[in-house]
Amino acid sequence: MFSTLINTTRDRMAKRRRYNRLVDEIMGMSHRDLADINGNRTDMLQHAYKEVYGR
Repeated sequence: MFSTLINTTRDRMAKRRRYNRLVDEIMGMSHRDLADINGNRTDMLQHAYKEVYGR
């Protein structure tokens, strides 16, 4: 039971780190970068969340 709790916590922390890295990368993009790839910051953040958390 304790090991399950530890594994669940590690998994959540890893997902949070991955999500934070993606958010930092997206937020670090300039308007010009977004225009060059025809990207929308909001859509990219939503996709990042779905990619990491699957919801």
